[in-house]
Amino acid sequence: MRLLVAEDQKQLKTILTERLTKDGYAVDATSDGEEALSYLNAQTYDLVILDIMMPKMSGLDVVKWLRHEQKDTPVILLTAKDSIEDKIKGLDIGADDYLVKPFAYDELLARIRALLRRKSKSIQNIIVIGDLSLNRTTNVVTRNQQLIALSKKEYTILEYLMIHAGEVVTRESLERISSNFDYEGYSNVIDVYVRFLRKKIDDPFEIKLIQTIRGFGYTIKDTL
Repeated sequence: MRLLVAEDQKQLKTILTERLTKDGYAVDATSDGEEALSYLNAQTYDLVILDIMMPKMSGLDVVKWLRHEQKDTPVILLTAKDSIEDKIKGLDIGADDYLVKPFAYDELLARIRALLRRKSKSIQNIIVIGDLSLNRTTNVVTRNQQLIALSKKEYTILEYLMIHAGEVVTRESLERISSNFDYEGYSNVIDVYVRFLRKKIDDPFEIKLIQTIRGFGYTIKDTL
């Protein structure tokens, strides 16, 4: 499961990132709302934790953007304000839950688990394209019922392509999601990993699923 933490208090952001990572989540973290929006534009998250008061763009504005884009990603708002008006406003614009700072980490963890359980009833945990299957819960990938072993980066790239099946995905997007936004823009690195993927999921099979869109990037689709 991949989470985004947007919190402008440096110490709290660091603590949340470290503890959530230790508890098995993949975590991206930022300190301002505009950067949070950039993350959300380039990556699919299972849940977002947003501080309401952030520089450049508030957590409330980020929630408004998410819901305007019809993204149903669960959102937990963090606020230092304990007024009923702030809670109502946050929930009315589309947040799923809120916590007033300071809060117990175990309570945050419990709320994350509850929202993810709720979401798991409506999201597609198993993505299937032709005879290729990817289980987002177990990270198991198979093609024609044959187990395919992938590295973490290979899996991340394949998952993103399959989520956006039929769409053209740019190399820049793949660089961002596979490098946690710490990249220099070297598209050839992505080309190398796509070649690794093709050797594993396409070369042994007659139907080729991953296609290059020259000058743009890649797409994956069932050509049967």
